[in-house]
Amino acid sequence: MLVDTTTTVWTDCLEIIKQHVEEQEFNTWFKPIEPVRTDGNVLTIQVPSQFFYEWLEDHYVPVLKKAVHTVMGVEGRLEYSVVVDSGNKQNPPVTVNLPNGNGLKKTTQGQNGNAHTEYSPFAYKALDPRTVNSRLNPSYIFENFVEGDCNRLARSAGVAVAKKPGTTSFNPLMLYGGVGVGKTHLVQAIGNEIKKNMPEKIVLYVDQNDFTNQFLNALQNLKMQEFQNFYLQVDLLILDDVQFLAGREKTQEMFFNIFNQLHQSGKQIIMTSDCPPRDLKGFQERLLSRFKWGLTADLQEPDFETKLAIINNKMQSDGIEIPTEVAEYLAYSVDTNLRDMEGVLNSLLFHATLLKKDIDLDLAKEVLKNIIKEIQSDVSVDYIQKTVADYFKVDTEQLKGKVKKREIVIPRQTAMYFCKRYTQLTLALIGENFGGRDHSTVIHALESVEDMMKVDSNFKNSMDELTKKFKSRMSA
Repeated sequence: MLVDTTTTVWTDCLEIIKQHVEEQEFNTWFKPIEPVRTDGNVLTIQVPSQFFYEWLEDHYVPVLKKAVHTVMGVEGRLEYSVVVDSGNKQNPPVTVNLPNGNGLKKTTQGQNGNAHTEYSPFAYKALDPRTVNSRLNPSYIFENFVEGDCNRLARSAGVAVAKKPGTTSFNPLMLYGGVGVGKTHLVQAIGNEIKKNMPEKIVLYVDQNDFTNQFLNALQNLKMQEFQNFYLQVDLLILDDVQFLAGREKTQEMFFNIFNQLHQSGKQIIMTSDCPPRDLKGFQERLLSRFKWGLTADLQEPDFETKLAIINNKMQSDGIEIPTEVAEYLAYSVDTNLRDMEGVLNSLLFHATLLKKDIDLDLAKEVLKNIIKEIQSDVSVDYIQKTVADYFKVDTEQLKGKVKKREIVIPRQTAMYFCKRYTQLTLALIGENFGGRDHSTVIHALESVEDMMKVDSNFKNSMDELTKKFKSRMSA
């Protein structure tokens, strides 16, 4: 049966296919197909990946055969053009052609050696977003994720994705950073926001360990169809700690296929890692290239102001008022990560409740003395002032004076910074030791030092050298 155009042929085929498959199946496996050309009784269609082609061959041969034979006649055949690489603006897509020599029949050898047509039953179980366990922590929301310079880009991208999952240029969204900087909180906040505003969406958070175990279990129990089906119906897939997939070839292969199909279908993918894609080792290059398709954003250790806001936010959510001097003391004493900070705050709350005491600076110091070793030092204000003055070749008394020249201000601010880091003095007492300066001046000094360390590599090196001197003193 001859028809005018390739598009018309495939459109007619789709009408027949639609009558024999569920709507979800049709949208997932047939809508993404593009007609390429007709040549005699051969129709060539383009599918987005090798995995897609294999899935059609394994599960939809009968319905494809019926459609093609109805539209093109009993001699009608189908060939596939498989996208190997989708390319970019500079490079066109790469495809390979796979002729189906069996006229859409998949044959296997029976026990008697005779070939027979195999029509494997395919049970497609549609997921219900109301019953799928998204594995999200409901307490991880945008409202209690404190924004700062350390995470602003990542948070902004997360908000954009939450508003329009799968339709922004941030797909995939890759967030990376060290331990305890808030990656998991942020990605789950995205998931919770989407679930709240788009209840029809299927959202799934899973870490790489669970994904790997599920895959291996499906492999061992011959349930790969069910495993793939489940993941391919997800509208937002969040994979945490993707770096641990390194070296897992089969798991990477499966994730590569799922990634391709979800992305092709306009579904949103979010991943977290401890480093940017370029630094990931033990990964297939084609998988790493896909990690870079969308946006990669980092989360860094929070600065003083952000830590202060996090402390106050945490205490307020627990209905606790915390004195400013205690919050500032904690913000500078806990210089590891936010997870450690949360542990310290929980410990502080526990001690205050157990001892029936108000939270004050003495209680904070008592709680921290076995947690933060650096604050238990014999480094005095005098020693810090002398060491810093000698390093910058200025007079110690100038640090306490009123001179506002840059060559004096920077050493003065540096000394204040190390006093806060290595002594148990409040900001007000530190100010007293530098010519009676007030609390706000000390805060400005601390912030200035942190800012300079971020932008001035020479100053950062000086701070590292001074830190070694003080730590050497402490361990002596």
